[in-house]
Amino acid sequence: MNRDNSADRRKVALIAFGGNALLRPQDHGTQEEQFTLAWKATRWLVEIIHRGFELVIVHGNGPQVGNIMIQVEEAITKIPPQTLDVCVAQTMGSMGFMLQNQLRNRLNEEQISKPVVTVLSEVEVARDDPAFDNPSKPVGPYFTAYRANALMQEQGWQMVEDAGRGWRKVVPSPPPRRVLDAHVVKHLVEHGAVVIAAGGGGIPVYQDVGGYFRGVEAVIDKDYTAALLAKELDADLFIILTQVPQVAENFGRPNQRWLREITVAKAKEMLEQHQFPPGSMGPKIRAAIQFVEETGKEVLITDAEHLKEALARQGGTYIVADKQAAE
Repeated sequence: MNRDNSADRRKVALIAFGGNALLRPQDHGTQEEQFTLAWKATRWLVEIIHRGFELVIVHGNGPQVGNIMIQVEEAITKIPPQTLDVCVAQTMGSMGFMLQNQLRNRLNEEQISKPVVTVLSEVEVARDDPAFDNPSKPVGPYFTAYRANALMQEQGWQMVEDAGRGWRKVVPSPPPRRVLDAHVVKHLVEHGAVVIAAGGGGIPVYQDVGGYFRGVEAVIDKDYTAALLAKELDADLFIILTQVPQVAENFGRPNQRWLREITVAKAKEMLEQHQFPPGSMGPKIRAAIQFVEETGKEVLITDAEHLKEALARQGGTYIVADKQAAE
C-alpha cells in the first residue's frame, strides 16, 4: 500500500545544512577528513529517525564546488574545463556518496533497517529571471587582474574584484521553480528510504523553447530549494541547521535576545528591520517564511549540537504560522 494514503503514514522531516558540515575552513579538505565529518554528522541525523520521522537530506556544497573550480583552473592546459552546472553535479555525487555510505554504516550499527539513496536532482530555474541580468554570486578561485581580463575576453565571464584578494567569477543566483524529480524522492520516502537530494540547491537547468532542459551556469540557494522540496514532499517539519543554537533578535548587540518561537509576522518584521543579513541568516528566514506560509507546518532552526534537544522542543527556534502561535 502507498504509505501516503495509509492511516499509519509516518511523519516526514527534511533537513538542510551547509557544505561546511563536511569541509570546515580549518580543514585540509582530504577525503579522510570529509568521511570522518560525514560519520559525525550521522550522529545527529539519526536522531531525526529516532523521533519517528522519515528523513530527507539537502546539503550545501560551497567549499566543495570551489575546490573543483580550483582544480579546473590548475589543470586548464591539460584537461578541458567544465561548466558550473557539471561541477555542482559532481559534488552532488561525491558528497551524496560520503553521507550515504556513513549513514548506512550508522543505521547498521544501530540495527535500523532502512535503505539510503542519493538522487541526482535537476532544479528548474527561469531563463528570463532578472538574476541572469545581474550576476552577483562569487564562485571559484581568485585570479590576478591579468588572468581575469583574459577569462572575460575568452570565456565571456563576468568578474569582480574582491576586497584586494583578487578577481572572482560571478554567476546569477535565481530562485528555484521546481525540483524535476520530486515525485521520485517522494516515492522513495513513502517506501521507507532515507533520501539525499538537491545537494547544493540542485543542478540548475532551464527549459528552452523546444521543451529541452539544459544546464546553466548559476547557483541556487540550497535553503530555497530545500523549502520548495519540503513543500512538494508534504513534509511535516523543515529543519535548517546553522552555526547558532537559536535565532536571535539584535544578534551580536548588548540587547541580544534568543528566541524560542517566531511567528511569520514577527519574522517578516525582523527582516524589514534588517535583523537578518542577506549572506547568512536572511535566506534561511525567507525560506522558512515561504514554507510556513504555503503549508501551515513548522520550521526548526538550530545547530547540530542542540538538534536533539530542539526536536524535543527544549531548544532551537521554531518558525510557526501566526494562527498556530495564537492557539
